Amino acid sequence: MPVANFNRKILDLKRWVVMPSLAPNTTAAGVCIISSRLEQQRQLYMVSASLHYLYYPFEDGFVQIPSGGFAGTFGVGTCGTSSAVGPSGTATAGTTTQISTNLTLARSLAGYEIEITAGPNAGLRRKIARNTVGANGVITVTQPFPVAITSASAYRLLTPRWYVVNAGTLASGSFRVYDFALNTWTTLAHTGLPATLASDARMIATPSVGDNGVPIAFATGKATGGSANTLVNSAKAWAVNQWANFQVRITAGAGSGQIRTIASNTGTALTVSANWTINPDATSQYAIEGNDDFLYLMGNAAVALFRYQISTNTWTTLAPVAARGAAPGPALSGHWVYNVSRDDWTDENNIINGRRIYSFRGGGTAVLDYYDIAANTWVSAVPYAPGVETFTTGSKYVYADGFLYMTKEATGRWFRYSFADHAMIGWGHNVYPGGAAVLGDTSFDVVEPESGVRFIHMILNTSQIHMRCMVV
Repeated sequence: MPVANFNRKILDLKRWVVMPSLAPNTTAAGVCIISSRLEQQRQLYMVSASLHYLYYPFEDGFVQIPSGGFAGTFGVGTCGTSSAVGPSGTATAGTTTQISTNLTLARSLAGYEIEITAGPNAGLRRKIARNTVGANGVITVTQPFPVAITSASAYRLLTPRWYVVNAGTLASGSFRVYDFALNTWTTLAHTGLPATLASDARMIATPSVGDNGVPIAFATGKATGGSANTLVNSAKAWAVNQWANFQVRITAGAGSGQIRTIASNTGTALTVSANWTINPDATSQYAIEGNDDFLYLMGNAAVALFRYQISTNTWTTLAPVAARGAAPGPALSGHWVYNVSRDDWTDENNIINGRRIYSFRGGGTAVLDYYDIAANTWVSAVPYAPGVETFTTGSKYVYADGFLYMTKEATGRWFRYSFADHAMIGWGHNVYPGGAAVLGDTSFDVVEPESGVRFIHMILNTSQIHMRCMVV
């Protein structure tokens, strides 16, 4: 009879392998990698205020991109995050398989998706087969739309954007975004941030799309009704305000294509922050997702937490119900936890997935805190075992599938923290020596789309050496 084989963990030991590709520049203070989880999972390698590369993991190669020309002083505190939503607009014409955009597209977007947000085909997403390059780019999709695209069809591209804030004295040009589809950098508002960013910091997104374009939805269903600013599902029994600051997207039926931030909820009704253009009704299908409109910034040796709203280009200093227990220090972490598989995290009536941004404080401590997005509060000094390993300059972090992988590179030791189990274990050892420890996280993960095999990558401290290890 069949016998379970439990040897895999013993046979497939953690082996850090040197990649053929060297990083194009040596890592130093502030140098960081900002990873996109979308199609092809490209990574932005920030080397300085003017020198940046994209890494193509399935080709194992780096290519230089246009200079961001950042204001400020590149170094400790420079950080960023990626967004799952690219440029948007209104079609100028179309058919059932083509969309004439009002964008100047710079490169092939094959494999990414386009979503129709209003007008004919609203709420539908299609994979891009090919597109023209240049002004008024024409996109061809792999699967026809039910009806022809018209000049009333609004759209958004689900293509990467990288948001980066530079360190030093903040000024116009300190906060910029690189748009993959357009191959352009754009200056964004910095008003509302501290005057200077001089200590380690982290920026965190809460996207609605994850690895290789797979949607991140915490609940789906069909409404039983709605009003100018609500969506009702009388069959639900949600905990009050558990969905605050998530987003709800109407995927089919009345109001299809509309996306709104959830301001509050009762057991059966979502109240949105801006009125619907078309009210949902009993035909409306919906998905509750991570909020594509919000980015969070923490660190800078302060307890302050800032939130950026992409749609309004504004920063807000949040006022949590409970402040963070203490300011984070060098090598803090910051990760949105959204895909823990255990049933207590996925319970739709008391959701935990998507609600928390976890952060090790760094600074030579072992302390872990989390920010509750829905409740707007910090929970400080989260108990976990053993709770002894400390993290500081030179540490690196990667979030993947409900776990946080982290290293104290000076020792070569890696660890894995389980959010569901509140436990940290040893996770192998990298015997390849790095250089002097520096601040700036140069680790990331890549998932092979067909097999689902995941690799943790890193570029060593004060080095160009690029390594990876399979997650088994």
